[in-house]
Amino acid sequence: MMLTEMPQRKLWQKKRQQNSRYKGAPFKYMDDKKRLILHICCAPDATVPADLLLDEGYRTEGFFYGGNIHPEEEFQKRAAAVAFLCQTKGIGCHVMPYDPEKWIGETKAFASEPEGGKRCLLCFELQLKAAAEYAVRCGAGSLTTTLTISPHKDPSVINGIGEKICSEHGLVWISKIWRKNNGFKRSVDESRKLGLYRQDYCGCIYSIRNR
Repeated sequence: MMLTEMPQRKLWQKKRQQNSRYKGAPFKYMDDKKRLILHICCAPDATVPADLLLDEGYRTEGFFYGGNIHPEEEFQKRAAAVAFLCQTKGIGCHVMPYDPEKWIGETKAFASEPEGGKRCLLCFELQLKAAAEYAVRCGAGSLTTTLTISPHKDPSVINGIGEKICSEHGLVWISKIWRKNNGFKRSVDESRKLGLYRQDYCGCIYSIRNR
């Protein structure tokens, strides 16, 4: 193991011990497959996954894409909520630079698609691909997403997209259905308890018309 990894290990140990769920728990450094990037669609949806992944021993870092969010003021609100949640849970956090033009360019062919259609599937793919690329850059071995906590999304489709992208990037996809065991309700309850910002639309420029 490279000596340059030691500061990262100490930082993760400190954050983990600061999390009240792990005070006094023994620290064990995992291999890179236990270093996991959690793609976060929004802070409320990450409340339950963050805790459960820590329970499973993953060294977790949150990843927020954000290029799909419109307008920028909305992006700033959601990014701040993600950063706050990650700090509260004692996990790392990476927010991509805001680049809505790139997202619009990638999805414009599906501008007329209804919510939940091909545009949304492409959006999931773009976000998970960006998360996978970040995982490779930072040396993480595993990837998962908070998207399957939603009762409005098909977890088999989302996990299928994740598996495909991970196979292309040499990563392990951690297949989860977070909405099981009242996961969605628990996320709503905890986000209210933490005072997290809760949006009233998906986030993209197209979904605003359905608010």
